[in-house]
Amino acid sequence: MSSMKFCRRCNNVLYPTEDKEEKLLLYACRNCNHEEIADSNVVYRNKIHHSVQRRTRELENVAADPTLPRTKSVRCSQCNHGEAVFFKAPVKGEEGMALIFVCCNPTCGYRWRD
Repeated sequence: MSSMKFCRRCNNVLYPTEDKEEKLLLYACRNCNHEEIADSNVVYRNKIHHSVQRRTRELENVAADPTLPRTKSVRCSQCNHGEAVFFKAPVKGEEGMALIFVCCNPTCGYRWRD
């Protein structure tokens, strides 16, 4: 399981990304463009599209995506499972981005936003 990583410069959440040329898994800050190489030398090959809009429709793939940050501090309101993945996504008909949580329980997959 991966845990959340934070930027050393601005303390924002670091998001996993790939350096396809060097075949490395990186963590990058979207605020200040800081990047660091992941602790593991595993190269993640993403099987789903990286567009946030598609991720909101592919819930079964979202919970299994090892590049998304996970949290154990938020419990699912449907099944009370103690682990969820999360990401920012645009909300249809609203301005800005919302924080979307997806339950990691394979029989649940409930999605909610913060």
